[in-house]
Amino acid sequence: MTAALEINNLHVNIGENRILKGINLQVNQGEIHALMGPNGSGKSTLAYTLAGHPSYEPSAGQVTFNGQDLLEMEADERSRSGLFLAFQYPVAVPGVTVAKFLRQAINSRRKAENPEDKGMPIPEFRRLLREKMDILGIDQKFAGRYLNEGFSGGEKKRAEILQMAMLEPKIAIMDETDSGLDIDALRIVAEGAVRLHEINQMGVLVITHYQRILNYINPDQVHIMLDGRIVESGGPELALHLEENGYDWLREKYGMTEVA
Repeated sequence: MTAALEINNLHVNIGENRILKGINLQVNQGEIHALMGPNGSGKSTLAYTLAGHPSYEPSAGQVTFNGQDLLEMEADERSRSGLFLAFQYPVAVPGVTVAKFLRQAINSRRKAENPEDKGMPIPEFRRLLREKMDILGIDQKFAGRYLNEGFSGGEKKRAEILQMAMLEPKIAIMDETDSGLDIDALRIVAEGAVRLHEINQMGVLVITHYQRILNYINPDQVHIMLDGRIVESGGPELALHLEENGYDWLREKYGMTEVA
């Protein structure tokens, strides 16, 4: 069964501030959507709300994933159901290797599904990790490094892509994954995401300011967010138009003098 993330009239507050003001969006497994917008428009708020961050409080609307009420699920339940968030700024975990982190994540998911599960045997895990790293073109030595400690921006984002490969989500949200990356790192990370999309029919919601990552990840649909609302949707040509003309034409069209 194909999974679908369905967002209907979603309103979200942070404290007393209303950030999202009626988001409507559907992302199906196997599709790639891009969500664009300037700083402060609510893009990351949407990502963190979907992932279950406790500081983001939905005040109205519904979100379903795989037919389940996503907003009633804890963050770990959302992950186990097949939703993944790639962070804009992944945190370092000193003393925990990439391999150990990934094995713990896989085993935690297995144990939640079956309390009697003893975890993935180490030889099986190592074979799986080598296979995924080969697919993504990641050096095997990467697995022995402490997670994100001393990593470059590109290495942090490649670690996120490797997590996607190992956990095999149905839909992945990539929150400004292109932030802080040079052209070479951007290409490597984007091509890794596309590869996983092709292999696993993973759905992808790419959140970005710029067209440049969309040179490597070709979206089926592009959505533009301003002031907590999605105001325009279209094909890849919409991102190109935005790159050439900026956001002022949209602000003028919708009577917005500034972005909240």
